Amino acid sequence: MQAHPEHPPTELAEMGPVQILTLVFDGNHFKGEILPELERLKTLGVIRVIDLLFVRKDSMGAVATLTATDLDWEEAANFGAMVGGLIGWGVAGAEGAELGWIAGAADSAGGHSLDEEHEFALVQSIPNNSSAALVLVEHVWAKPLRAAIRRANGVEVANEWLRPDDLIRSGLTSAAAAGGEEDTEDSA
Repeated sequence: MQAHPEHPPTELAEMGPVQILTLVFDGNHFKGEILPELERLKTLGVIRVIDLLFVRKDSMGAVATLTATDLDWEEAANFGAMVGGLIGWGVAGAEGAELGWIAGAADSAGGHSLDEEHEFALVQSIPNNSSAALVLVEHVWAKPLRAAIRRANGVEVANEWLRPDDLIRSGLTSAAAAGGEEDTEDSA
């Protein structure tokens, strides 16, 4: 397996972009809307839930957890192998990819990528009477687009999400800067 050191072999990059969502819910007030929406997006072939870890703390601090995945054990092991292979590739090229592939498959063979350490961290990060979720979502819709970009020898150099809060912060920053300029003009 010979490839350019910065570019792993194609078989290591055959999945859609994976997003890691961390969500916190205050007060444990659910209306049964989130899971049906996830199901709708999965049915449309837009996303696939690679792993989901949900923790809930009641008012006394007792914890309940829920895990879910759309992957069977073989797909989970393959996902772990791919992640391990890519990390290994970055560490030591082709030899590292092979070792990482094996280690990653073993780590995920139980069906989940999110483990007890993730659960402990999530539980520790939230107060009583709240919930949190950690979700690995594959954006399946992007796979054909990624393949087309790769066939055209394109390389993704940036990938960021533009959120409404980012735009509001940008406006606040602009307003503060404009206000600061007026203050300096008035004081001169």
